[in-house]
Amino acid sequence: MHKVIINGRETVAKNGVKLSDLLISEGFSAEHPCGGKGVCKKCNVLVNGKSELSCQYVINEDITVEFSQNDGVFCETGVKEHGTRSENLCLVLDLGTTTLALALISLDTAKTVKVVTADNPQRRFGADIMTRIDYCTKNSVFPVQRVLIERINELIAQLNAEGTDKMFVSGNVTMLHLLFGVDPSSIGAAPYTPTFLESKTEKGENLGLTGIKTVVCLPSVSSFVGADIVAGLNLLGMPDGDKFNLLIDLGTNAEVVLYSKEKALCTAAAAGPCFEGANISSGMSAVSGAVYSFKDGKPLTVSGASPKGICGTGLVDAMAHLIKTGKIDETGLMEEGLFSVAEAVTLTQGDVRQFQLAKSAVYSAVLCLINQMGITFGDIDKMFISGGFSAKLDIENAALTGLLPNELKNKCEAVSNSSLKGTIKFATEQNDLSRYLKIAQYVDLSADPLFTDLFTQNMLF
Repeated sequence: MHKVIINGRETVAKNGVKLSDLLISEGFSAEHPCGGKGVCKKCNVLVNGKSELSCQYVINEDITVEFSQNDGVFCETGVKEHGTRSENLCLVLDLGTTTLALALISLDTAKTVKVVTADNPQRRFGADIMTRIDYCTKNSVFPVQRVLIERINELIAQLNAEGTDKMFVSGNVTMLHLLFGVDPSSIGAAPYTPTFLESKTEKGENLGLTGIKTVVCLPSVSSFVGADIVAGLNLLGMPDGDKFNLLIDLGTNAEVVLYSKEKALCTAAAAGPCFEGANISSGMSAVSGAVYSFKDGKPLTVSGASPKGICGTGLVDAMAHLIKTGKIDETGLMEEGLFSVAEAVTLTQGDVRQFQLAKSAVYSAVLCLINQMGITFGDIDKMFISGGFSAKLDIENAALTGLLPNELKNKCEAVSNSSLKGTIKFATEQNDLSRYLKIAQYVDLSADPLFTDLFTQNMLF
C-alpha cells in the first residue's frame, strides 16, 4: 500500500492502481473528458511537483497530488422564478449530460418557486455518454449512479424540498438509465438497444434520494432521442396548419427534430464533445474563466475571470472571426497554424478540423431530415435552438460558420432549457405526451447515403 496525499487529504492506494481511478473512488471532481483514453490531455495533475495525466499515471510509490477543481458550470435555464411556496409541491429535474437543473414547482399556482443548477458529477467518468457507457461496461453502473444521486440530494437540500411527493425527470436515454441504476451497455454497441424507452416510475428511497417519494421519468423516442426531446416538443407544441418547425438541441449531444402536426422526424448528430470542449485543445465547459464570447477580437469570460479556456459559444464566435478576417480559408486551412483567442487560450489547426466535423454533422442532419420530409427551407416556419448554450449563441456567427442554416437565421428563436421547461409543463398540466410519440420517427443517419455526401460537402466554410 502507498500513502497518497490529494490536495491535503491523506488516503492509501494499492500498488498499480491508476491515479484517475483513485480520484474517482475518493470523490474528487477531477474530470476525464475522454474517459481515460489519454487523448484529451485534460486531466493534468501535479504528482510530487511534476505534471502528469491522472488517467495514465500508475501509483507505485508514496505521492502527493495537487490539482485545481473547477467551479460549477454556468447554466441558464430561462425559467422564471416566482418564489412563493405552497402546500402542493413537486420537483422537476433536467438530467443533462453536462449540467443538472432542479426546479421546485407549486402545483397550486403552476409556477416555479426556485431553480438550482449544478454540474453533472458523472463528468469524471467521461464528457459524453459513450465514454460513460464504456466505463459502465468495464466496471459497473453503480459508481456512476451513486455520484449522480449524491449531487441531486445536494440540490434537493438547497431547495429545502425534502418530503416532496413527486420528482419528474427528463434527459437523454443513457442519462435516465444511469439515474435508475440500469446498465446502459446495450446502448453503446450495435444494435444500440436500450433497456427501456417508456415512462418509468420508482420509489425515491430505492434510488437513494432524500425524502422523495416517487420519481417519474418522461418517455423517450429511441436510443438517441430521449425524454429531453419529448419534453421540448411538449413545451413548443405543434405548428399550425401545414407548417413545419425545426428543433435543434445543442447540448453535449446534438439532437434534431423536424415536425408538423402529422409527422416528426428525429435524429442525433455526433457534435457535443466539440461544443463541450472535450476535443478542443483549450476547450472547456462554461465554468469560471471560459471564453463565452469573442466579438471584434475581444474575449469575454464567464464570471469575468481570467481566461482559462474556451466554451461552445466562444468557439463559434472565434471560428466566425477566423472566417471574417481570412485567417482560415474555405477548406479550414489555417496558414499560421495557431490563433490566440486570449492569453493562454489558443486554437490550433486540429481544433478547426474538430469544429468542422461537429458543425457539418449538425447541418447535414438538418438537410437529411428536410430531404426525407420532402420539403424545403421555405416550408419551415420556425427554428428553435435549445440546450446548454443556446441563450448565449450568436445566431449570425453560427450561420456564418455553417453550424445553422443561413436560410433560417431570421426564423430562429432560442428557448434555453426546453427539456426543463417542457417537463415543468407536463408536471403542472399532466398533458398527453403520447401524441408526440405516435408521430415521432427516428432517422438513422448512418443508413442514409445522402448524409455521407452532405457531411463531406458541409465540412467547408
